[in-house]
Amino acid sequence: MTERFDVIVIGGGSGLTVVERALNDNLKVALIEMGPLGGTCLNRGCIPTKMLIYSADLIRLIEKARELGVYTRIEKIDYQRIFNRMRKTVSESSEASAQAAEKIKDLKWFKGVGEFIEEYKLKIGDKTITGEKIFIVSGSRPDIPPIEGLDKIEYHTSDTILNINKIPSSLIIIGGGYVAAEYGHFFSSLGCKVTIIHKEAKILHYLDSDIIELFNQEFAKNVSLLTSRTAVKVSRENELKKVFCINSKTGEEEAFTSEEILIAAGRRSNSDILKPELTGVKLTNEGYIQVNEYLETSKENIWAAGDAIGKYMFKHVANYEVEVAWYNSKNREKIKMDYTAIPSAVFSNPQIAQVGLTAREAIEQGFNILIGTYQFKDVAMGEAMGSPKGLVKIVVNKQDGRILGAQIVGPEASILIQEIVNVMNCRHSSVHNILKALHIHPALPEVVQRACANLHEV
Repeated sequence: MTERFDVIVIGGGSGLTVVERALNDNLKVALIEMGPLGGTCLNRGCIPTKMLIYSADLIRLIEKARELGVYTRIEKIDYQRIFNRMRKTVSESSEASAQAAEKIKDLKWFKGVGEFIEEYKLKIGDKTITGEKIFIVSGSRPDIPPIEGLDKIEYHTSDTILNINKIPSSLIIIGGGYVAAEYGHFFSSLGCKVTIIHKEAKILHYLDSDIIELFNQEFAKNVSLLTSRTAVKVSRENELKKVFCINSKTGEEEAFTSEEILIAAGRRSNSDILKPELTGVKLTNEGYIQVNEYLETSKENIWAAGDAIGKYMFKHVANYEVEVAWYNSKNREKIKMDYTAIPSAVFSNPQIAQVGLTAREAIEQGFNILIGTYQFKDVAMGEAMGSPKGLVKIVVNKQDGRILGAQIVGPEASILIQEIVNVMNCRHSSVHNILKALHIHPALPEVVQRACANLHEV
């Protein structure tokens, strides 16, 4: 027998927002989620990793203190306490959500893997359900590259690394994106010898060259960067694991060993599990769910958001997308999803933050641009902090002064970028809004204002 619902939500992360909105409208709601509530962000991503990384930040800050005349030492790093604090926060939050979900009369939580079997119909175990409106917020999972021997050894992904019981003496990370940069920072700060193997010439290679260069230069002080290398094979060597690589510059095979391996080679869609094509939902070439600017799928009354659509895999974006999708499901006059000013940050050492277009992207899109840059060490607070390596770079449309994007590398980059994000979301997103706003002196945000005042031709 097929049970009918007003709304079906697939995914217990940002999808919970849709659940809440639907329940507030007195609708009968089905939630499909096989894991703990909260999605990747709460259970395996944003929240737990930042709790770990804050400890790493403190360690690096203490280590740097002697440069400013403060002599101290770290007597002990209780990694078990660091992990226990993180795990307690995650489990309590997830359990609280689960307990609340169980008590709601008009909500039925199906704890399993959902799979479309025909139009508007899903199967979860031995249960079959259908819904008038369906929201696919099914997330993504770590992508596992085709490396020979990987199926014969134990390795970690971002889904499992938080479950370790001790800090390894050495760790090889395969990949060069957010996950590699953040876990490289964390584990190296706790004394683990971290090696990153990445096929590109630089990690975080998608940013502009001056930002990438500065980050890689500073990051390499604590982590060994083996770039321009592709991992092709792994094996076990006694108590260690060996990774074989091809060096793209020399063509030679190289081998490196470590106690543990972390695969951080990107994310992949969960559509192969969900099978949305069986209900008429089209997929992209990469297997993500295809949506239009209103977050509608190719099938009427089915919307998708978050990692499931493969656009910007950030929690804050998913939260925004589900609000847009829900609004459009209720209103005749729809609103478009605006990706103009999407901010992101890498909580590594140093931090990196970005919003909008890089200079390279702006030029490729045909803009005539001005670039503004300024170094942290050249403002008063930067000097007070010991002249840390850091750079603000802002991209401006020459024609009207509109901010097209910005990148920041250095201390508190994730905070400093917000001023630029806010201006980009104003009706008149001109760089002059930052220039004419009074900035506290001497405070670090002055470096953003100085970058805006230092515009020049490319």
